[in-house]
Amino acid sequence: MNSTVIKSLADIGVYSLAAVLAFVLRFDQLGAHIWTDALVYTAIGVPIKALALIWSRESRQIWRYVTFEDVSRLIRMVVLVTVIMLSLTPVLRLRIELPWFLAISEGILALTLLAGLRFLTRWWFGRPRRSTQGLTVTRVLIAGAGDAGRLMAAELLRFPHNGLQPVGFLDDAVEKRGMQLMGLPVLGGRGDLSAAAAQTHATLLIIAMPSAGGQIIRAYTDAARDAGIPARTVPGLYELLGGHVTTQQLREVSVEDLLRRTPVEVDQASILHYLGQQTVLVTGAGGSIGSEIVRQVARFRPGRLILVGRGENSIFAIEQELKRDWPEIDVVALIADVRLETRLDAIFREHRPDVVFHAAAHKHVPLMESAPSEAIRNNIFGTRNIAELCLRHRVRRLVNISTDKAVNPTSVMGASKRVAEMVIADAARRTQPGQSFVSVRFGNVLGSRGSVVPTFMQQISAGGPITVTHPDMTRYFMTIPEASRLVLQAGGLAENGRVYLLNMGEPVRIVDLAQDVIRLSGAHDIDIVYSGMRPGEKLYEELLTSGEGTATTQHQDIFSATLEQPDASTLMRLIEALQGAALQEDGSQIRSLLHDAIHESQLRN
Repeated sequence: MNSTVIKSLADIGVYSLAAVLAFVLRFDQLGAHIWTDALVYTAIGVPIKALALIWSRESRQIWRYVTFEDVSRLIRMVVLVTVIMLSLTPVLRLRIELPWFLAISEGILALTLLAGLRFLTRWWFGRPRRSTQGLTVTRVLIAGAGDAGRLMAAELLRFPHNGLQPVGFLDDAVEKRGMQLMGLPVLGGRGDLSAAAAQTHATLLIIAMPSAGGQIIRAYTDAARDAGIPARTVPGLYELLGGHVTTQQLREVSVEDLLRRTPVEVDQASILHYLGQQTVLVTGAGGSIGSEIVRQVARFRPGRLILVGRGENSIFAIEQELKRDWPEIDVVALIADVRLETRLDAIFREHRPDVVFHAAAHKHVPLMESAPSEAIRNNIFGTRNIAELCLRHRVRRLVNISTDKAVNPTSVMGASKRVAEMVIADAARRTQPGQSFVSVRFGNVLGSRGSVVPTFMQQISAGGPITVTHPDMTRYFMTIPEASRLVLQAGGLAENGRVYLLNMGEPVRIVDLAQDVIRLSGAHDIDIVYSGMRPGEKLYEELLTSGEGTATTQHQDIFSATLEQPDASTLMRLIEALQGAALQEDGSQIRSLLHDAIHESQLRN
């Protein structure tokens, strides 16, 4: 017998007991005829109550997690049954002795018993499972006396065998100080951490604030370091995605946490409208950004998800992840190079994608400086192949992933991505009604393969030093999930031919980032040395050229730029010239062509 049936029978039994108790409480003396009337009334009410319980889906609730919202639905169901029983009272009084308002007494009793049954179940499953006898217990302070902090305290109290014992909360909200949550005191704010740790003998801080910005996380991390205790955190909202906060999600504070921004809201409905039950193709699906776009797309239940990439290992890995986490989605993994138009055409003809995210690209600035022909083939001709095939096969939406390095480019990589934006905009001029081609431009993403933070960690593991190119070098940073979600949102805006800019927040000095990594790693005596700027690098990045203007969009964190676009014939001549130079492996000619084509280019031969 499954749990749903058991809960249904328990509810009907408790509800029937409430009817009998209502009679017992109403009559001072219970003769045989009163018992008979009580049983008749109860029997008549059973099918009504059973139907109401089925209609309200009460038996499908998970009682161990019952909330006051669940109780409010229970109240609505009981009120409905009470109204029905009251309406039957005049008819029933013709046959049995039935007080006029007994149905109301029954409803009050039923609500008390049904809610009590649910909260008793929650208490039973929420009680500590094992004794801490014999365990080494770590006393824990929890930063954040909100919902996440409450859930974390409940988790720690429920599973004491994990060896973590909550002893109090810290919260910067003045009105919470001196209050209690889950039976634990709120001992003050971040400035009181040292005193609170001494008072409670706490040896660990858990930062349970998934929606807090990086500045707050940094402040608590620094306060914990000053107090001489380690800090752990729960993931941010982009990682949690609505899941329960558990001890299994605790981890070391990361650089991503220190740079975390206020979580952006996305319009779920607009994204679902163009992705739900559609065939979605992602190029570069095995890369850092491409694979995260794939994960975010999967949450909107596409009918088919096509993974295209050159690296067989990375494509296999993301395919297996999707089959494990999203078994209901039809996943197709294909090895293909975006530079090979015939291979791509076969894929488009067979699968007929509705939406394409083009994330395949060469992105490393110094490597592309030494191999400019590869940047041209992959970033420009690969993008042209995708754009032309999207036109030919009537793809409804194409989203091209671009970069802030395309603005006032000083590198071949940046210039090649700028021309790729021109290719997309040119294709957008030739779209049919119902089609929309856009580019999305954003800065560095934390944690992507080959990016600065993993490089710093490798240097620390090797004993240092950490190399930074210039003390004043700054970059814009986003987390990969945040950037990917905004890419999906930009695709939902779909103003044909637009270049969208993501709100990247404030730029971060690379040397500050290096110091954060050193501090969080717990390493000591790691030096920072300046190695000098590499070919093609800029001291700081920009998101707009001098000739571009921005306009707001429906989303506060996405802006729209008007791209300076050459006419179609000029663009065609440029691409033909670049193709010839790439075939000849003439890096000097490639740089010269790119410099002349992009007015604000700062490329050097």
